[in-house]
Amino acid sequence: MIKAVRGFKDILPGETGKWVYLEGLARRLFNAYGFREIRTPILEKTELFARSIGEATDIVEKEMYTFLDRNKESVTLRPEATAGICRAVIEHGLYAKAKVLKLFTMGPMFRHERPQKGRLRQFHQFNAEVFGSHTPGTDAEVIALAMDILEAGGAKDLRLEINSLGCPECRPDFRENLRKFLRDNADKLCEDCKRRTERNPLRALDCKKESCQAVYVNAPLIEEFWCEDCRKHFARVLEELELLGLDYVKNPRLVRGLDYYVRTTFEIKARGLGAQDTVAAGGRYDGLLKALGGPDIPGVGFAIGVERFLLVANLPEGLERGLDLFVAALGEEAKRKILSLVRSLRQNGFSVDLDHEGRSLKAQLKTANRLKARYTLILGENELKEKVALLRDMATGEQETLSLAGLEKELIKRLS
Repeated sequence: MIKAVRGFKDILPGETGKWVYLEGLARRLFNAYGFREIRTPILEKTELFARSIGEATDIVEKEMYTFLDRNKESVTLRPEATAGICRAVIEHGLYAKAKVLKLFTMGPMFRHERPQKGRLRQFHQFNAEVFGSHTPGTDAEVIALAMDILEAGGAKDLRLEINSLGCPECRPDFRENLRKFLRDNADKLCEDCKRRTERNPLRALDCKKESCQAVYVNAPLIEEFWCEDCRKHFARVLEELELLGLDYVKNPRLVRGLDYYVRTTFEIKARGLGAQDTVAAGGRYDGLLKALGGPDIPGVGFAIGVERFLLVANLPEGLERGLDLFVAALGEEAKRKILSLVRSLRQNGFSVDLDHEGRSLKAQLKTANRLKARYTLILGENELKEKVALLRDMATGEQETLSLAGLEKELIKRLS
């Protein structure tokens, strides 16, 4: 027996209703905030991610699904959505069509890491991206959108952590001071953090090993190096969050695992998920479009991990919708009589199924129950002779007789 690849999971009937519900909920809120949907390929040129995410990140160094295609060109299954959306914005000139461009997407991402609770090698995200606005208010609005989606899905005990990573003017001083600190404490660090010390010291702060985090308690804080503009920008973001009624916790050691972030960065955590408790994360990436060959246009966005969202969501019952009607046609003549009606009801938007196997009425009623049908229409030889059909309410077991004349109109009335 061939099984699914490790870290790649089937989403089965019975589960898909939850996914469809969350996707619909997210779409409604994206639309409420003025976002428009974009769908980008899951396969991109490897260079796109190396240039945007950063060659010295764990994602690029260890986690990407990268291979040579038949033309010997290096391609990669997308590990995140922002780079591909930026590429599409540049390639199609979308930045010229609106002063502030709001886009969202949803779909699978791919990273070759150890499968764990809420994180698979093929995982799914809801992503929002805003291009063209430098204002702190846009940062706060994006965060509010992420919170609204999570809360609308019933997620409880959410904790918003926020920081500023500074800008290209003030971050170099912090980077050098941090690098000196890491060198001075190299004997206490893991091999990955030693390597990151020279190539990308900020990534060291993102290490998940407790031994390293114990060292970083004494590391310099980036807020000590903010320029005046970054300080004002962060203060205004916090003020706007307060005006929106959002609680937050300043986390001066919060960094992100992607190189393109500047200034505002945030994570939304949910209690009960253990160490991997981040459900949504994002921030500002003002220089990314320019770095990818586009205009110097700012950007800010976030991603929500759908698998983790499902772990903390509180969803209503009965999301896997049953049939409106199951048709139990007993015999070939009855089936021929009813086929056009079944198609017409389906064309009118009702979910209808019927038995093609010629099984007994008892067997067909069991199938109707399994499919959670609201009603079952029964038509056999006796009903054909009397020019009637029986309609059974599957919840109560009550049956009534309907005339074949005007049957479609009557069924539409009942099913509506």
